[in-house]
Amino acid sequence: MHILEDLKARGLVNQTTDEESLQKHLSQEQVTLYCGFDPTGDSLHIGHLLPLLILKRFQRAGHRPLALVGGGTGMIGDPSGRSTERQLNSEDTVRYYSKQIEKQMAKVLEFDQGDNAAAARNNLDWLKNLTMIEFLRDVGKHFGINYMLAKDSVESRIEHGISYTEFSYMILQSYDFLNLFREENCTLQIGGSDQWGNITAGLELIRRTSSEGEEAKAFGLTVPLITKADGSKFGKTAGGAIWLDSEKTTPYEFYQFWINTDDRDVINFFHYFTFLSLDEIDELRKEVEEQPEQRVAQRRLAEEVTRMVHDEEALQQAQKITDALFSGELKDLTGSEIEQGFKDVPTHHLDEQEKGLIDLLVEAKISSSKRQAREDIQNGAIYINGDRQQDMKYTVTEKDRIDETFTIIRRGKKKYFLIRFN
Repeated sequence: MHILEDLKARGLVNQTTDEESLQKHLSQEQVTLYCGFDPTGDSLHIGHLLPLLILKRFQRAGHRPLALVGGGTGMIGDPSGRSTERQLNSEDTVRYYSKQIEKQMAKVLEFDQGDNAAAARNNLDWLKNLTMIEFLRDVGKHFGINYMLAKDSVESRIEHGISYTEFSYMILQSYDFLNLFREENCTLQIGGSDQWGNITAGLELIRRTSSEGEEAKAFGLTVPLITKADGSKFGKTAGGAIWLDSEKTTPYEFYQFWINTDDRDVINFFHYFTFLSLDEIDELRKEVEEQPEQRVAQRRLAEEVTRMVHDEEALQQAQKITDALFSGELKDLTGSEIEQGFKDVPTHHLDEQEKGLIDLLVEAKISSSKRQAREDIQNGAIYINGDRQQDMKYTVTEKDRIDETFTIIRRGKKKYFLIRFN
């Protein structure tokens, strides 16, 4: 199937410029394309994963993707999709963010795949050498104020105010496209739907700066904004954003995010975030329709995406933690697995090497009083590392520690507490 047809079948095309010519262009030669990612933080989140995977889809179709880190534009701030100005970061901060993001891109894209190996680029490399006079004379003169004001990213901000700094962002991104077009024969820019105005501005700059009579063969494509069936924002949880950095969002948390996908969303997410064939996805659609309680599709989705963003070892670790929590068999977990799986549960630090269970329940605020603690133990509501404990005189000692550091206490069916021995 042609790459554009596959993208459309998966619901991944929002807008394109001259689709017929783009399809012909992609069919006739290897195309170099790019997508930009501004380093506004030290990690990408799963909202960035979709355009990254679009680059990967083009790479798998034989084309050459460029992952552009906005080391220059990241110090300016994109007004697209925002109602307020971004906070400006220092050059050192942006440089650090850029390096972190490049590492994450390398885990998704293939940077050593022969003739169509992906490549990372940083627009600071050419923007830092651009003088103000050059910028105004050679680039700025091609942009009419009325043309810029008509773009959604600018128009939506006029009422609340926009600085010249952010107003100029469109021109800088356009210059990126022009530079890559000239230096690397990059003829296609992709991005989220909010980038349409910036992309078409870049195409206009390429057209205006081309030699008279020369055909400026360049194109733009945007992917749709991901929406969830329940109306909530994709990629956000009660704990915040889902990051690609395993230090900010552990592989277990990442895996759980996909496991908890709504039945109404899971098939769409297969189209967007996996490379399963359309036939395989249709088979999973039947599973959702006929046996939704089995959550076969959600487990497969979590496996595919976790393996791709992290690796097989991280996936197996996330599955091990998930199975342990489901079964209550916690003793085989390692210390690092406990830290992942119990990252957000109440944690009590204990200096003593031994502690009476009743006193520990009260001290760690697992039970509200000694009387309540006795009732909880007597009623069989207290579990230590997965084992029920009903001995009123029980003392938690070294033998109850996992990896010499942790004891996991559960009250009732789902309330977990972590005891960490200092």
